[in-house]
Amino acid sequence: MATESDLVNEINPVDFIQLLEYLEYSRLKAKDAMKDFHAGGKLVHHRFGDHIDATGFSLFLKNYLEVDDFPADLCQRLYWYFQRSERSGPDTSPHSRDGGVSLKAVLCYFSILEDGNPRDKLEYTFKLYDKDDNGLLDSKEVDKIVTQMMQAAEYLGWDVTELKPELQDMLKAIDVDSSGTVTHREWIQGGLNNIPLLVLLGLKVAEKDGQHVWRLKNFNRPTYCFVCQKMMLGLRKQGLSCNFCKYTVHSSCANKNHTPCVRTFVRSKTEIGCSVHDWISADCESNKCEICHKKIKILTGKSCAWCHRMRHSECVPLGPSHCDCERLQHHILPPWAICAMDQTDSISGSSLGEKYLVNINSDGHFLQIFPVKDTLPLLVFVNPKSGGKQGKRVLRKFQYLLNPRQVYSLDNGGPNPGLQLFQNLHKYRILVCGGDGTVGWILDAIDKADMVIRPPVAVLPLGTGNDLARCLHWGGGYEGSDLTEILKQIEESTLVLMDRWSLRVIQADVADEGDPVPNDIINNYFSIGVDASIAHQFHVMREKDPQKFNSRARNKLWYFQLATSETVSASCRNLKECLSIECCGVPVDLSRLSLEGVAVLNIPSMHGGSNLWGESKSVEKLKKWQEVTVDPDALEMCSQDMNDKLLEVVGLESVVEMGQIYSGLKSKAHRLVQAAHVTIRTYKTLPMQIDGEPWMQPPCTIHITHKNQASMLMAPDKTLGCFLK
Repeated sequence: MATESDLVNEINPVDFIQLLEYLEYSRLKAKDAMKDFHAGGKLVHHRFGDHIDATGFSLFLKNYLEVDDFPADLCQRLYWYFQRSERSGPDTSPHSRDGGVSLKAVLCYFSILEDGNPRDKLEYTFKLYDKDDNGLLDSKEVDKIVTQMMQAAEYLGWDVTELKPELQDMLKAIDVDSSGTVTHREWIQGGLNNIPLLVLLGLKVAEKDGQHVWRLKNFNRPTYCFVCQKMMLGLRKQGLSCNFCKYTVHSSCANKNHTPCVRTFVRSKTEIGCSVHDWISADCESNKCEICHKKIKILTGKSCAWCHRMRHSECVPLGPSHCDCERLQHHILPPWAICAMDQTDSISGSSLGEKYLVNINSDGHFLQIFPVKDTLPLLVFVNPKSGGKQGKRVLRKFQYLLNPRQVYSLDNGGPNPGLQLFQNLHKYRILVCGGDGTVGWILDAIDKADMVIRPPVAVLPLGTGNDLARCLHWGGGYEGSDLTEILKQIEESTLVLMDRWSLRVIQADVADEGDPVPNDIINNYFSIGVDASIAHQFHVMREKDPQKFNSRARNKLWYFQLATSETVSASCRNLKECLSIECCGVPVDLSRLSLEGVAVLNIPSMHGGSNLWGESKSVEKLKKWQEVTVDPDALEMCSQDMNDKLLEVVGLESVVEMGQIYSGLKSKAHRLVQAAHVTIRTYKTLPMQIDGEPWMQPPCTIHITHKNQASMLMAPDKTLGCFLK
């Protein structure tokens, strides 16, 4: 390991951002990864007292961040950073021996960077900076916090002009009794009410009703602070903006009095169904007031959170108070449709004559939905990790357009909270913003919830392949278009059914070591051989270095590179000697073909837009449903349909053939069989994938049978122009 004198002792902005990117893709929590250093843990021999050695620290990072090749130079800089932060006094020379790094410091540091609730993360922050463990932050420790916050602000792109005195005043205000030290209680209570502190430490403000949810923002046009009414100045991120209502403030004004955010539910049964405007301060410049029809000047207007009509502040009481939610009325779940109930009412029923069950406990309230006539509210699930940074932007946009209570980040408890809140509605729709894997996750959750009403599902594609989204005419990938247009397309969409299939893997020898099967349900396709090999290599590379796979274009380049390599190696040649296929008791003859891959299809898209089954010669479907068709001439007449309770099995000769089909140089792969039940037996370890999730599978028998049908929404024909590769 290099000596400290050879390294930069401070973590620079590039290091910090790189570390955040690794954390974004990690599924573990620091406190769970630390268990490896406890008694019986696999890294306990790297621990001495309350410290761990350099090798243990390196292994911890690899396990915690789930990467095998974490950059060695960044690991070294982090290690020296923790060592240096422990030293007291001005001496920053290297130790004569490796004294290790503090377990507590490492745990607290990474716990602060993780997503989590504000109180817990403030606890970790206090422990990290309370170096002497006396339960107080003295002036030196507070100065250290100011220094670190200044660095964090620069790393995150804040405009730090005159920020230091503001931070000092902010932390001084937390010292309520002016004793010169900050107690644990003062830190927690003051921190929870100190917005810039929460944002700078990477904490999310609790999403309570009427409370703003802030994010740092760079305003690329003249924008004013709604508190001090002065312009946001600076070349970098100049202030904070609320995700829900777009209320903007200087960071220094965030703790001052400002108007509340939108209400998301009502607190009394008497308010249910009372549709009224919710006026919030907004940038209405150059727009006309709906009452006096005069232009609204800067900082003199308000906008309704639901219908987005605009009025001068003085004109607000002059117009009608009724709100119809205007163009989004069919999608919005307005606050007057969600009521806070006490637990007794939730269990016994309501005065409105219907029995309602407890939906979800939020902010101490039991929230229940009451249907709004002639509407189909939209339940939105967003995978913030899909499509690079697209997922986070889409989440914020929907939180602004709709009621935040109907928009859920799948990073925060998965789909169950949203499904529970909507469980009493008989008519609603679901929009899944993510890749095909995210859609499968939601469909599985609907199955497991055993819902009486199974809502139809639309897709906003954010992933890489998006084969299911293509088949449903939602396109190959969201390109940043106006989300109100997407909502309009959902309103005009048609209901279709989609077959879903159960996959059961019976290993020939249970002692054989293989990867776990990623899923037991097929929505799109299942394959063995060459394409699964490429997908598996891609998956392994992405697990090792996730930051290299953060855009759709870059992912496609990696796939192309791996496909080129697979063309040369031909690792799956002579596949027919390694497996056999039987459909509904009828064996499939593979002897006439030289195959490197076999795919079982449920939908007419694979590999990001390839139709492997191809078009059929007959326009009309076979009049009589047949359980199995193997005759080559008859197969040419068989069409493919995602709701016919039949699977199509095709053979692939090579990577080159895959490319020819994708580019249109070849019309289809080799049709092998169409059947209602498929059994595949393999005789060696082979790469496999199910809906794009690959794994290596030892010899086994695979049974694929029909499970059920899911209700999906198909976009109107006019969106076929978005059906892109």
